[in-house]
Amino acid sequence: MLTLTGSRISSFCDGFTRRSFLQVGGLFIGGMSLPRLLKAETLPSEPTASKGSSAHRGVIMIYMPGGPPHQDMYDLKPDAPVEVRGEFDPISTSVNGIQISELMPRLAQRMERFSIIRSLVGSDGAHASTLCVTGAPYGNKIQGGAPHFGSLVSAVHGPTHRAVPAVADLSEIMQHSPYNVGGPGFLGSAHQPFRPDGETRANMQPNENLLPRLNDRRALLTSFDRFRHESDIRRRMGGFETHVEQALDVLTSSRVMQALDLDREDPKVRARYGTDDDKILPYSNLGYRALVSRFLVARRLIEAGVRCVTVSFADFDWHGANFVHARKVLPVFDQGITALVDDLHDRGLSNEVSVVAWGEFGRTPRINPAGGRDHWPQVSCALLAGGAMKTGQVIGSTNRLAESAQTRPVHYGEVLATLYHNLGIDLDKTTVRDPAGRPRYLIDSHRPIPELVG
Repeated sequence: MLTLTGSRISSFCDGFTRRSFLQVGGLFIGGMSLPRLLKAETLPSEPTASKGSSAHRGVIMIYMPGGPPHQDMYDLKPDAPVEVRGEFDPISTSVNGIQISELMPRLAQRMERFSIIRSLVGSDGAHASTLCVTGAPYGNKIQGGAPHFGSLVSAVHGPTHRAVPAVADLSEIMQHSPYNVGGPGFLGSAHQPFRPDGETRANMQPNENLLPRLNDRRALLTSFDRFRHESDIRRRMGGFETHVEQALDVLTSSRVMQALDLDREDPKVRARYGTDDDKILPYSNLGYRALVSRFLVARRLIEAGVRCVTVSFADFDWHGANFVHARKVLPVFDQGITALVDDLHDRGLSNEVSVVAWGEFGRTPRINPAGGRDHWPQVSCALLAGGAMKTGQVIGSTNRLAESAQTRPVHYGEVLATLYHNLGIDLDKTTVRDPAGRPRYLIDSHRPIPELVG
């Protein structure tokens, strides 16, 4: 929070001491420390787009921790042996020739707005979000750490507005720590994903005792002017007075806080997303809830100016009771993901905002004695929409038992390259500097998926 502290050696009539200082070091907007934000003088303070539109391109990534079962979602094998095919039947979709699980009827009705990858390969087998979020394997030896894809976008494009983060993470804090979405890696705290909960959210709200002064910003500026010449902080920072007004713009900006406030959303739109389920799994209290409201918050943050948002959803590590859990989780996901994509279409954002939903690997074709499916890094799946991509298609196929990619294997890196492409980034020319000062491409070797963007 914004606080003023200091000794009481000498004080002004308004109560401020000569050695008081503005404590803003803990305030992070989009991972950018406040001093860095305040130097972004060329950034607009308000968006240029009209209401209900976006002045920039964006990405919403839904991370499905644990590895979603591809053969129970998008790649059913009804003719496989009973120990492989599972309990669910395929249903036809709005696109002729494409079938998906009966547990996702809303997606089936809107298949023309989605693309499915059935032949996703390149998993390192790690039970972690790293591959999805950074493109690097878990435990990579990259000096400083592999950056969150949104942090790379932040480094390349910067924020859209000076009081809005470039990248945000709405994911839950999950008990299995490798699931938790990573940070900026070697790019440093300037590109840390903004987490609008806990201490970070509290830091966005000024202390109640200062609200009257924040409402009278000129009076507060006058008070700062009266002590700044004797402040040690002032001497270290230099030029502090030129940025005070911008500091208050950040603190008093309502853009991000309004985006997080779902009470401001049309109740009919909120209802389309469905209801959050805090107890959808026996262990949901460990950070694995089905929070479809965060899909909606992601859309609102994109509209507020955020470029990239990551969201976690439930858990799919179903070594036991795979079909019991799927009957609960997949319908909630079905409603949430289709509401999000419908919402983007209705608001004219389907060309600007890309959506991807995926996990770190697939599940074993053979059902185990506990009625579950185990880890299967050989092949997985992904669902994509928006971003002006070519939709209404399936890319790739697996063999008869969904064991391996039979046609058109698609690497995780190709999906990330596609997202960068959709954000207008030229992967052949764009680099960032690593800790040694060397230029580093955002993603090595892989290029956008031609079936989607060609």
